[in-house]
Amino acid sequence: MKVAIIIERYDISLGGAEWLVFELASALSQLGVDVDILATQGDSSEANVQFLCPAGHSKHISLASFAKLISNYIGRNHYDIIHSLIPLTFADVYQPPGGSFAETIIRNAASYRNKLVFSYKTAMAFTNRRRTELLWAEKKLCRDPNGPIIAALSNYVKDQFINHYNLDSERIALVPNGVKVDNQVDAEIAEKLKTQIFQQIAIESSANPVFFLFGANNFRLKGLNVLTEALALLEKSPTPRTPYLLVAGSGKINKFRSFAEKLNIGKRIVFLGHLPNIQNAMSISDVAVLPTFYDPCSRYILEALAACKPVITTKFNGASDFFVNNRHGKVIDTPENIDALAEAIRYFTDTKNIENASKAIIEDNLKENISIGRAARQLIDVYESILQRKGRQ
Repeated sequence: MKVAIIIERYDISLGGAEWLVFELASALSQLGVDVDILATQGDSSEANVQFLCPAGHSKHISLASFAKLISNYIGRNHYDIIHSLIPLTFADVYQPPGGSFAETIIRNAASYRNKLVFSYKTAMAFTNRRRTELLWAEKKLCRDPNGPIIAALSNYVKDQFINHYNLDSERIALVPNGVKVDNQVDAEIAEKLKTQIFQQIAIESSANPVFFLFGANNFRLKGLNVLTEALALLEKSPTPRTPYLLVAGSGKINKFRSFAEKLNIGKRIVFLGHLPNIQNAMSISDVAVLPTFYDPCSRYILEALAACKPVITTKFNGASDFFVNNRHGKVIDTPENIDALAEAIRYFTDTKNIENASKAIIEDNLKENISIGRAARQLIDVYESILQRKGRQ
């Protein structure tokens, strides 16, 4: 079986969708699928990556031009399955890495936590030509009865396409996100990082703090403000162990550091900046936390579960499909529920609760469920069902 995976830009140093494509293509190849990655631009020396724009081309091209480039290329090169991360009507499979564009607009606006700003951001979203172009392409794709199968990364994404576009559930294949589950930790780097953290917070390891790790780049959308408020709320009453927040990511650090200091908890938060390997920080942390306003299926939370770490997130994260609330972690109904978030953090300041959750993750073999290998096998099933249907036509 020969498959083309289509993405607008391919550069795995950017993470996100690019990293998903890299891991997915690798997993499919290991299962015997011949995979090419087609992109307009990017950076890669992989033999199976084809860049269709001239070298040095840096500007975005219109969706129509992008579709024409791809269509011409696949017209000259045979593929059994066209798998696109961009809404193209001629694809066999559309896998939206960011969920539906309709939900993205709504939840991004909601992250500003102000009704007036919400209305303004929702309206202004349509002044973004590229986003509007993609939204209408997605709507058109869903209206076309012969359009591609939607490969949804989570039940949350599946519901988005049903609710926003009235798409028949038979057009949707649930293929939950997956990650590489055997990532290695550099013990030496992890230990140095731990030493730096203790120096920064000016306590000894004997103080036995609880480290909550937050990993994201868009600090606002992923809920760092509400997380900071929850920590401030916990300052008003004692906890079994003292919680500290480690923030990994290249977001607007100064802005959020100032907010923490305004709430008088600057000493409880350590900004680590961008980390090339989040697993090193994960290994010295106790709990992963992401009180996100929107995430179709967070790779960060899946990687935490793969590392057998308890997790805290919200129902607006499709990754909540992968674990059981109150057994492997905590799911908050909404990121604005600061009280519930604070109580979830308080719960995991108890050593026994951390140990029980970690033990349950191992006992229930969550690692297998979240593996990229499982996702690849499910995608192959989708591909084969499409080929069977084509054979009958």
